[in-house]
Amino acid sequence: TNRWRGLLRWHHGQKMNEEGKDGGEEGEKKKPFWDMKFNFNWREWAIDPAEQFYYVWLQVMTVPIVYNWVIIILRTCFTAIGLNYLPVWLTLDYVSDLMYTADMTVTLHTGFLDQGILIKDLTRLRKRYLRSRYFMWDLVSLLPTDFLYFAFGFETPLVRINRLLRIPRLNEALDRMETRTSYPNTFRITKLMIYIFVLIHWNACLYFALSNYIGFGSDKWVYPNITDPRFASMRRQYFYCFWFSAQIFTTVGDTPLPSREEEYLFMIADLLIAVLVFASIVGNVGNVITSLRDRDNVFFPNHELVKAYLRSHHISKELRQRIDNWYQHLHINKKIMRENEILQQLPLHMRTEIAVSVHLPTLSKVTIFQSCEKSLLEELVLKLTPQVFSPGEYVCRKGDVGHEMYIIKEGKLAVVADDGVTEFAVLSAGNFFGEISILNIKGNKSGNRRTANIKSIGHSDLFSLSKEDLTDVLSEFPAAKRHLEEKGRQILIKMGMLEQRAEVEEVEAEKIETKIERLERNLELLRTKLARLMVELESSNRKMRTRVEQLELQVAVLEIHLPPDEEGGEGVSGREDGVGGKESDGEKIIEKGDERPGQGDGAEIEPRNQKHDPS
Repeated sequence: TNRWRGLLRWHHGQKMNEEGKDGGEEGEKKKPFWDMKFNFNWREWAIDPAEQFYYVWLQVMTVPIVYNWVIIILRTCFTAIGLNYLPVWLTLDYVSDLMYTADMTVTLHTGFLDQGILIKDLTRLRKRYLRSRYFMWDLVSLLPTDFLYFAFGFETPLVRINRLLRIPRLNEALDRMETRTSYPNTFRITKLMIYIFVLIHWNACLYFALSNYIGFGSDKWVYPNITDPRFASMRRQYFYCFWFSAQIFTTVGDTPLPSREEEYLFMIADLLIAVLVFASIVGNVGNVITSLRDRDNVFFPNHELVKAYLRSHHISKELRQRIDNWYQHLHINKKIMRENEILQQLPLHMRTEIAVSVHLPTLSKVTIFQSCEKSLLEELVLKLTPQVFSPGEYVCRKGDVGHEMYIIKEGKLAVVADDGVTEFAVLSAGNFFGEISILNIKGNKSGNRRTANIKSIGHSDLFSLSKEDLTDVLSEFPAAKRHLEEKGRQILIKMGMLEQRAEVEEVEAEKIETKIERLERNLELLRTKLARLMVELESSNRKMRTRVEQLELQVAVLEIHLPPDEEGGEGVSGREDGVGGKESDGEKIIEKGDERPGQGDGAEIEPRNQKHDPS
């Protein structure tokens, strides 16, 4: 159990640091929190854009950006709203400016990836930010245009229109939120509705401003006269304009016909925008519905195709009802049957961690795997295949060839007799069966055949591990293979299904195989030594031949330079003296020849005097 818990902690990155647990390398005791000093160096502060702080900060920055996009146009067009709540607006304005300034500081200290490495050098971060186009946008959005209030008055908040240039930051925040949320389709629909709300809000403000320019109540199209108590309140003004603008964009209901050129231009622009809005809504909703359908098709099998196939082949009603119940069970209980296809795009180590987190509690209950290596368990966990069996369905029958073993995740299965009614035992979650038939243990009386009938009592969720997958994994772990075979052999002995004679023969066969392997290794060593000796003999032979050739050349040189033999005895004695230990003219010649450059032991010696003919 500790081994499995350690493996799970390792995959989740929850290992305990022994040095930190002991209080450091020097054995110092851990200081309490109130005794620690808060040391923070702003000059070395760098932010990882993948950390939670950066993500939360982006979410916070959406508030001042949306505030400026909604309130600036509202205060510009509805001057009564802007003047009546002027202290509130000014306070919120300068709070948003402070947040803009803080955002520039955060951006200045935000690291970036260079060839996959996070850069935290503030000098490089500063240069990169100051040279980017985002710095110009941020700088322009913070220009102190509020001083224009002294020229135009506080009733013209349009001087703060440069605060709208922070829209790239808003897009970044929304993109981050979409990638992190667990419900991306819902988030896309919500984001679209917010965009439409802001668009209708801007159009309502412009409609009220245009009505003020033309004259309130001058015709049926513009806003009614504000002297009428029913249309004098600020709340009624905004709601009426918002309703009128929404009515134009949605083309729902009858709007008054325009009578002036300005009104016609405004309606034409609104109708064109309404077409784009309607198309975007339909397109986004269609994409969401399509993605939801694709998700269901990936998670669950396509029931419609199966139904069409069953109808075309005139399958019996009883079998079709069983299949329908199986599909219904999958959808109601959210059973996912295609895990490998869903996680196929992830890297192998991430798939391993997910599989360990999901399947480890089930696999850890299998006794033959409880003391295996960690790497073997990681390989096996990726090979598990989920299967769902309906009530009364046989998982395996007695005498069938076993190709996989099963691990019960949820549900109950009965070991029944051949009549299908008599129950010998009930298997519940955590039990396993079929492991002996896929290990190929020699001496197994049943071979690779099933030894019992196992039937599902209700809906049962099982994991299957095929024989081929287990064989492939065990081929890389011979020690684990021997361990599993030994455990399986012990189980067969308890069941009385293992032939002892065959086991003895297997041990003897293993001994013979060990001897043969040892002889083959010795023979290979002898072959290597013989080849080495042959190479050394060939090298010695070549050296000997070279030396003999040199001696023959030296003798030829001596014969060339000796004087003619006038008196047979003296000539013979002189030649013998020259060849023997005394120094002679021939030896001097040889010594001079040896001193020539470029000649060594293996160099050829050519006679100098080619004109003398001894014959």
